[in-house]
Amino acid sequence: MNIKRILAVAVSAGLLAWLMADGRWRGLGEIFARLDGLTLVLASAGFGLSYLLRALRIFDEFRAQAGGRFGTCLRITLIHNAMINVVPFRGGEAAFPLLLRKNFGVPLPRAIASLFWFRLQDAFVVMALAAIVWPGLHPALKAAAVLGVVAIAWGLPRWARAPHAWADGSGFIAKFAKVRDAFAESTRHARYGWVWTIANWTVKLAAQAGLLAALIPATASVGAAGALGAELAAILPIQGVAGFGTYEAGAAAAMLPSGVALASGLQVALAFHLFVIACAVTSGAIAWLFPSATARETTGTAPSDIQSASSAADGAPTRSSAE
Repeated sequence: MNIKRILAVAVSAGLLAWLMADGRWRGLGEIFARLDGLTLVLASAGFGLSYLLRALRIFDEFRAQAGGRFGTCLRITLIHNAMINVVPFRGGEAAFPLLLRKNFGVPLPRAIASLFWFRLQDAFVVMALAAIVWPGLHPALKAAAVLGVVAIAWGLPRWARAPHAWADGSGFIAKFAKVRDAFAESTRHARYGWVWTIANWTVKLAAQAGLLAALIPATASVGAAGALGAELAAILPIQGVAGFGTYEAGAAAAMLPSGVALASGLQVALAFHLFVIACAVTSGAIAWLFPSATARETTGTAPSDIQSASSAADGAPTRSSAE
């Protein structure tokens, strides 16, 4: 077991120990009792719309391979989301490329590169939204932070796609050239990737903010800060088992400037996290019950042929032709 996994287990164990101390776990029932029917419906609807928007991003990215099967893209989204929330040490991310290969015949390198680009888009949008809604941040700093994120998000793909001779080098440079080319390739396919990403995070964070605000209880701005803190913590390379510990700490820390005590913030964030996991697991289980046809069943084509066809359909170029 490497040091990251040891730290992840330690973080989750620390949260569990804190929760068990002084019977703090008993307060979870009282926190959930603060939710009324309308809040539950709105939060669930918001999460559901977020799942649909994420599926649209996949459908757009792999439209040539999907062949109009949006339902399969939604199924991939739901199962992948459930796996992310329950499999320790980010192991659930592996479900995405495997499901794409099974259902659409997408080569693993292409799927992994697209997942990496999705995660970068997510990080950029979350950081920009965090700067916009963060309490107490001067408007000039908000504007500077958003412009900085936009500049990096705009420039990074263009840098990756620019002509280079790194492949002619040796050692690390030659290896990194392959990573750069794979990343550049992953940024070429979606027509409206940024639209789906921004829409998804706007809906998702609005639903989370309303849910957290009801659980505290507090204003929506406090809930938004807590939700963004949790999501920013989820980007960190070291995560607790199923995100427990880091997710709650991020939310609680983000709500401290708004006057929410650390102990209360951790308790509320845990209840919030359990709700998020319950939605993810329930929707993933439902999706699992409705299997979809595999790439071989729908096309009758061998996986190697599918890879060639997908590259041709998407205009997936080699480095020289792309440049």
